[in-house]
Amino acid sequence: MASTVERVRQHRAGLRKAGLRPVQIWVPDTKKPGFAEECRRQSLLLKADPHERETLEWLEKVADQEGWT
Repeated sequence: MASTVERVRQHRAGLRKAGLRPVQIWVPDTKKPGFAEECRRQSLLLKADPHERETLEWLEKVADQEGWT
């Protein structure tokens, strides 16, 4: 039986053969102290932004929601 390392290697090789490539994405740490407070702070800034409503309406208009509801 193949080792875990070998199975992962084979799996990744198959994905590459299918035309895919790995991508690493760094995102904020949601467990970090202060994360929720920072989200709230930024949300309140957007709430007062005069362009926010226009932006949200545009996003709703152009979003492809087929199959998501």
